[in-house]
Amino acid sequence: MDLPNLLMTKLFENSMEAMFFFDREGKALAMNPAAENIVDKDILKQLYQGNPQALCGTCRGYTSETELRTCLNCYFITPDSEDFTSYQVYLETKDKGIVPYAATFHTIDYEQGIRVFMLRDLTRQFKTQEKFYQNKMMKHVIEAQENERKRISRELHDSVAQELMSAVIDLRVLKYMTSDEQLLRKVKQTEVSMTRLLNDIRNLSVELRPAALDDFGLEAAFRSHFKRMEQSYGLVIEYKSQLSEKRYESEIETVMYRVCQEAVLNALKYAQVDTVKVSLTEKDDVLRLLVEDEGTGFKLGDEPSGTGLGLFGMQERAELVGGTFNVDSGIGRGTRILLQVPVGFAQGKE
Repeated sequence: MDLPNLLMTKLFENSMEAMFFFDREGKALAMNPAAENIVDKDILKQLYQGNPQALCGTCRGYTSETELRTCLNCYFITPDSEDFTSYQVYLETKDKGIVPYAATFHTIDYEQGIRVFMLRDLTRQFKTQEKFYQNKMMKHVIEAQENERKRISRELHDSVAQELMSAVIDLRVLKYMTSDEQLLRKVKQTEVSMTRLLNDIRNLSVELRPAALDDFGLEAAFRSHFKRMEQSYGLVIEYKSQLSEKRYESEIETVMYRVCQEAVLNALKYAQVDTVKVSLTEKDDVLRLLVEDEGTGFKLGDEPSGTGLGLFGMQERAELVGGTFNVDSGIGRGTRILLQVPVGFAQGKE
């Protein structure tokens, strides 16, 4: 056998693409192993026996310009149409259920009327595409959430808090305008309540979206957040950083901040500790966040305390910026959360 024929034989036998050869009446002349692995034995038998409708038993339609799956103007009826030089078709396979294929169907011997039907499995490409669109939509959702948080945070800080502050000042002035002891007691009580409410609103504004994150970056946002945690809950946070005042892409800074925020909150709620260690460093164009505690821990694979949505959300956010997220924990030996995000394109800002 000469080299070209040998190579064609190898291609026919070893190709991952399925190849069906038909005569003009629709009888199967030959199929390579990849094609025979797609359809079950009954369909194969009917194809070799010359039943032109046999493939219809496994076909679930092709994709046209107007429909995802259709049988109108089937490729078997008009095999030489330009519409079928390359298209998408769905087949019911014997092992994998309905599978999408990239297909071609054309005549290779006009005198004999021999046609070839070639299929390439698109399952992997479809999954990749689906994951891409999921990530894209999730990015839009998270971006919308952060923008809305920023809007509400600014509104609380610039409008509601300012109005409350004005009312508190008025109450303080009012104390000097009366000598009625009963009224003075009521004014003082109201002032205390409104001052406490004002502090709550300011804290809520910062929790929603800290202005320091947008204006000054991760270093300032982390230190501000840890200070509030220590003042509000008595949680000691041992923080180490090597970032100085370097800035990163807004999406990356948001992910790092939200993951750290959730990890520290989880330690506060579930780990039963009074100290948490946080480290934020950059090395070899990788931004690295490490949050550790020596608390109760949990068994990996089990449902953690609470809803478990915190860990899932952290993992999801990490993937959206091309990062990796790892949790190491065990009963009685604490929890270690590591987030690593590539930042080779980050720009420094003095």
